[in-house]
Amino acid sequence: MALYETEGRRLDKFIFDTLQPSEAFLGQVRSAIRVICEFLRENCFKDAPPPQIQVLKVIKGGSSKKGTALKGGSDADLVVFLDIFKGYEDQERDRKLIIQEMEKRLKECKEKKGIEVDIKPTSWSNLRVLSFKLRSRDFEESIEFDVLPAYNALGQYNGTKPSPQVYIDLIKSSNGRWGQFSPCFTELQRDFIIERPTKVKSLIRLVKHWYKEYVCPHKPELKKGESLPPQYALELLVVYSWEQGSHTTDFDMAEGFQTVLWLLQQYRDLCIFWTINYDFQNETLKRYLQDQLRHPRPVILDPADPTGIVGKGSRWDLLAKEAEYCSHQKCCKKFDGSPVAPWAVPVKPTLSEGWCTAL
Repeated sequence: MALYETEGRRLDKFIFDTLQPSEAFLGQVRSAIRVICEFLRENCFKDAPPPQIQVLKVIKGGSSKKGTALKGGSDADLVVFLDIFKGYEDQERDRKLIIQEMEKRLKECKEKKGIEVDIKPTSWSNLRVLSFKLRSRDFEESIEFDVLPAYNALGQYNGTKPSPQVYIDLIKSSNGRWGQFSPCFTELQRDFIIERPTKVKSLIRLVKHWYKEYVCPHKPELKKGESLPPQYALELLVVYSWEQGSHTTDFDMAEGFQTVLWLLQQYRDLCIFWTINYDFQNETLKRYLQDQLRHPRPVILDPADPTGIVGKGSRWDLLAKEAEYCSHQKCCKKFDGSPVAPWAVPVKPTLSEGWCTAL
């Protein structure tokens, strides 16, 4: 049964039956990730021309690692931290050559080991990521990979809050380019979602399904150069909705879904951020964050990267239009046909806090 025809009280069952991947498939995904990680660590740069390149670590991200994958497909973001990147400038300068080398080695690996790899066409003028699909007779579905080389800005990350200097260096190197170096902070992005309760991840699955089935069909309405907001923005909205509106582990799924839809309709007023990894204690960061929060709405700051205003410049109006329509469908109604009420959540910080008086 389609989402819009599913009763609000049955959304948990809808997620379990329709959206949640089987353990067998998730095991296949983990196996595929191990194959690619081994290739990146052991073989990718072994015979590369000088200078010698050492892989410091490979960090797994994407829906498969976060626990938000949908049935029928999965994606894995692999960020490769390399010792030849001594700073953000090195990453920006040498990223293209590194990706070209990775693509070359992956094609060789494909020929030697007989694995099925479909490498997506890339724009060599603005190369940031190596994207490909991995197929195997042992897999139910192909696994999509995005591999990104990055500077190890966090060093030996142990789960603690980064030093303010990490972000001060980032701001200086970004030169006003939003989210340019977000892959450097993928561990923080991943942990921000992983640490949430299982039911919050289920709500993320539901919102991602809604985005895929009902929002993406609006893509023909986009003009050249326009884009829909990324799914990461919706993940952050789910977390924010739950934190501000419920914060229980056994909430009503329809209420949570309706809250996300309501926030999307308020996109012209949204100003959302977290202080889990950076805050206003350092004067340099304080001034920068105040400037970021003054940008035209919606403002959703990446909790891992303060330079990233997630979805900036995207067509939020298309999401808002579909969200308004969805909020009147069966999935957002009670058994008696009355609408499910969203949680009471603010759309921006309270003005009582001194650092946001300009909001």
